[in-house]
Order: sequence, then structure tokens, then C-alpha cells
Amino acid sequence: LVVLIVLATLSLVLPNFTISGQGQAYDARQLAFVSIVTLVLYGVFLYIQTTLHRDYFVSLGDEEETGQTHVPSNRIVGFSVVLLLFALLAVVLLAKKFAAVVEVGRTALELPVAVTGVVVAFLILLPEGVAAVHAAKRDDLQKALNLAMGSSLATIGLTIPAVACVTIVLGKSLTLGLGSVDTILLVLVLLTSTLTFGQGRTNVLYGFVHLVIFATFLFLTAFP
Repeated sequence: LVVLIVLATLSLVLPNFTISGQGQAYDARQLAFVSIVTLVLYGVFLYIQTTLHRDYFVSLGDEEETGQTHVPSNRIVGFSVVLLLFALLAVVLLAKKFAAVVEVGRTALELPVAVTGVVVAFLILLPEGVAAVHAAKRDDLQKALNLAMGSSLATIGLTIPAVACVTIVLGKSLTLGLGSVDTILLVLVLLTSTLTFGQGRTNVLYGFVHLVIFATFLFLTAFP
């Protein structure tokens, strides 16, 4: 959301900078800037989550039960990074094959091209999403938020730079943008999230409002 706000601000300041799908595509300098800003924001989030304000993301009682904080060794961290890269490669390759299958179904149902992207995004976010739902069922809100937030931020923070780099290398044109309908939905999400998380207390009504906005996004994607 912060990245989108930055892009919206730049579109007001720079005459050739646009976030609208109706306008010009980004050039190499703009794509590089967007990639750097996105990576910086994601890096700051990781630093806050793991170091500066780690206690904000730890469930109450997690460390009290063990009496100490578990710090993995450098060997375990390195091995985990290697496994993560292999897992990411597998997900990307599976998503590519899965997208071809979805594209056949989308064409048969005469749905917009954006539906394929939404379905593939669901596939990529499915493991963390299922884990977040299970954590919410156990009334562990902190873990549910950590899983959902970490997954969504990683998807945005790494996908945009990756797509931008490929676009620059291949010399293609790319428009990272929001139409008028998506802009309205984004504003609704910002307002609803402020009401949900800004007061320290929430209820089931706010949750249903989020679900309604999400359902509206899915419906308008399939039937614009």
C-alpha cells in the first residue's frame, strides 16, 4: 500500500510518470526508481520485523514459555536460504505451467486476461494463506497477521523489482498502474485497515467488510 501511495504521489509531481493503465508506460529510469523504492521499503520492514521492533511481531508468551530467545546458527540460516531459493524456483516453474492451464479455462469462459494473474497469485499465496487462516482459528491473531503481512509484502516487494528488471533487460514496455475502479478499492482498503488496526480493538464486522471489498475486487476482475 505504501508503494502504491508513493507511485500516486509521483504521478502528481512528474508529468510523464503515470500509474494509470490509460497513460504512458514507464521508462527504464522510472522502473529502476520504483524497484529501488520497493526494495528499500521491504528491507526496512524486514529490519523492523527481525531486529528493531521484533517484539511487535512476537506472540505474547512465545518466549516466556521457553525462557529464552532461539537464535539459529549461521549454518542453519545458510542452509535455509538455499532451500528457500530452490522452493521459490519450484513455485515459479509450477506457476508458469499452471498459468497455461488457467489460460485455457479462462479463454473457454471468455473471462478477462487479468483473471489468469489473480488465479496464479492465489496459487503462490495459498500456503501462507492457509497457515494464516489456521492461526486465526486458534485465536492467534499475531501469527495470522505475521503470515499474511509477510507473504503479501514479499510478493509485492520482490515481484515488482523482478518484473522491472526483466522489462529493462528485454527492452519491453510496462505499465504498473491502477484504473479508476482499482483506485477506489485501494482507498476503501486503506480506510478500512485504519479503522481495523488503528484503534487496538476490532470485531467481526470489520472482518466482513474486508471480505466484501475482496469479493468486490474478484467480481470486478472477472466482470469489469
